[in-house]
Amino acid sequence: MADHGTDSLEALSRTAARLRPWVWPGDPLPRLLFFTDPARVPDPEAVAERLPAGAGVVYRPFDAADAVARGRRLADIARRRGLLLLAGADAGLAEAIDAGGVHLPQRLAASAARVRLAHPDWRITAAAHDAEAVLAARRAGVEAVVVSPVFPSRSPSAGAPLGVEGLARIAAGAALPVYALGGVNAQSADALVGAGVYGLAGIEGFGV
Repeated sequence: MADHGTDSLEALSRTAARLRPWVWPGDPLPRLLFFTDPARVPDPEAVAERLPAGAGVVYRPFDAADAVARGRRLADIARRRGLLLLAGADAGLAEAIDAGGVHLPQRLAASAARVRLAHPDWRITAAAHDAEAVLAARRAGVEAVVVSPVFPSRSPSAGAPLGVEGLARIAAGAALPVYALGGVNAQSADALVGAGVYGLAGIEGFGV
């Protein structure tokens, strides 16, 4: 019998399959992105083991002493299970753990062009909290943006939620794939169908 976490991921996968299609020049980016957080998800390996093939993991160690060791464990899981692993914010960490690319916070989105020159095969995404940040990230050359917060979130850094309508307005003018992050879980995700987003991103909502 499936556990609650597996049930949640299956529900999220079904919802993600109903989101906005996108034509890619190469391999598509995942529809689901799991963001690690040492405080809120102390066992990211367990979540990664349950993710469906083709999903992604954004590894954010937040300066943990065992960042490389844990990243390499996640990289092993990703290779075995067919997941995309992105290192959060740190190209050096991505190199050390042999990740498939980086996810840049909004403040570092402008560095995407420099990262792309050094690593032309990497997948590069960035965070954005408003339409202006989405435009800046697109100009810098990222492949997709993760827009947040959509719904009320327990993240200490989260601002006021955009809501489905606010997210839809940003997605409509983005001209690149948009992921929804912030309060996204198996219960809230259905409201995002038709909002123009490409994928779903989450932390605790991914079955922990």
